Amino acid sequence: MHLGASRGSTEGKMKRRDVLTAGLGTVALAAPAIRRANAQALKPLVIGGSVPLTGAAAETGLNVNNGYVTAATYINEVLGGVEIAGEKYKIELKLFDDASDPARATTLLQRQIDEGTQLFLGSFGSNIVLPTAAITERAKKPMVQTGGGSDAIFTRGYKYVFGMYPRATRQFAAASALFQTLQPKPASYSVVYNNDAFSKTAAEGVKQSCDQAGFKRLDAFELPAKVTDVSSVLASVRANTPDMLVCVVHDQDSLLIARQMVATNTNVKLLYQGLGPQLASYREALGKYSESILCSTYWDESVPYKDKFFGDAKKFGAYYRSKFTRPIAYHVAGAAACIETYVLAMQAAKSTKPEAVREALAAADFETFYARIKFTPDGDGDPLSLGGMIGQVQKGKLETVFPIAAKSAEPVYPAPTWDKKA
Repeated sequence: MHLGASRGSTEGKMKRRDVLTAGLGTVALAAPAIRRANAQALKPLVIGGSVPLTGAAAETGLNVNNGYVTAATYINEVLGGVEIAGEKYKIELKLFDDASDPARATTLLQRQIDEGTQLFLGSFGSNIVLPTAAITERAKKPMVQTGGGSDAIFTRGYKYVFGMYPRATRQFAAASALFQTLQPKPASYSVVYNNDAFSKTAAEGVKQSCDQAGFKRLDAFELPAKVTDVSSVLASVRANTPDMLVCVVHDQDSLLIARQMVATNTNVKLLYQGLGPQLASYREALGKYSESILCSTYWDESVPYKDKFFGDAKKFGAYYRSKFTRPIAYHVAGAAACIETYVLAMQAAKSTKPEAVREALAAADFETFYARIKFTPDGDGDPLSLGGMIGQVQKGKLETVFPIAAKSAEPVYPAPTWDKKA
C-alpha cells in the first residue's frame, strides 16, 4: 500500500484511519512542487523505504512518517525544491506501510531496489531496521534512519546505514548522569527489558552506566518481545524494591507496566521508561498517574539549533502543526532531520549518486534545526552531538530536566506514591 501524505492542509491533517484507507489507489507521499506560472521543471529526487503505519509499532511509526512528509512538503512547497550541483529537484518520497512486520519490510525494500530506487529512509524499530539495512548494505544504497538503535545495526561493519541516535548501549549515559545529581542520592536499581534486538542492548547500556556510577543492581527482568502481563515481575519488585526502576521497553509495554504498577500499588522512588512518556497518547492514557515518570528525549522546540531550511525548532514545530493534528514528538523531528541530512550531504557531494552521498554522510558535520549532525565511523549518532536529554512528566507536559543547559524544569524526586497522585 502506497501511503497518502500531505497534499495540503486537509489531507495533511488526516486521522490515522483516513491515512490507512487512502491506500486503495496509489497516493504519492511526495509533496507536490509549488505551482507557479514561471515554475522551473524540477527533477524528481526519489527516496524510498517503509514505515509502520499499522501493527504494533504504528503509534511511533506515524510520527516517523509525518516527520518525513513534513520536511519533504516544506522543501517542495515553501522552498520550491532544492538545488544540487546546479540542478533543481523536488523530493519524491516512496514510502510503504510495512505493518510493523520485518518480513514485509524486507520484501518492500528489495522490490524498490529492483525497481531502481537509490536512496532510502528507515522504518521504526530495530527489528525492522536491522534486516532492511542488510538489504540496502548489500545493494550499496544509503539508508538514513531515525528508528533503529540496536548495537547490532552498527557493529556489523555496515557502511551505508546512518542513525540519528547513538547505539543502544550508549544511550543511557545522560540518565545515569542525572541520577547521580539527585538528592538524596538513589542507591539501587532494577532494569526491565524486552527480549528483542534493541531492548537487550539498551539494558546492557543501563547496566554499564549504572554499575559504573556505583548504583547497586538488584534485579534484571527479561520480558518476552510480546507481553500482556507483568504481575510476576512487579511482585518481585515489591519483594526487593529498588530506589529506581528502569524500563527499556517499547511504548505499549511501558504503558502496561505503569498501569499494572498503579493497580498493584508497586511504588519506587523513580520510574524511568525509555519509550512511552514522550507520547501525548501515553500521558493521556495514564492521566494523573503519568506525573513524575522520566524518559529519554532527543529534541524539543526549545533547542537552540538553526538551519537554512526551517530556521529553528520553533518554526519547524509551527509548520508541522499547520499540516498535522497529531501532537509533535521527537521522532517527528528526527525523521525530518533525516531528509535535511540527505539534502545537505548531496549538496556537499555535489551529487545524488549513492556512493558519493554515502561518503558525504560519513563526513557529515553540520547543523539542522534538530541537532548538529555527526555520525561515528560505524554510522550511529555521535554521542556528544546526537546524545539524548531526559524528560519528566510534570502537570501533564513533558519537561526537560537534564542536562542543566537544556532543562525547562527541576526534576521531581522522590516521586509521589501512586495513592498521592490519585
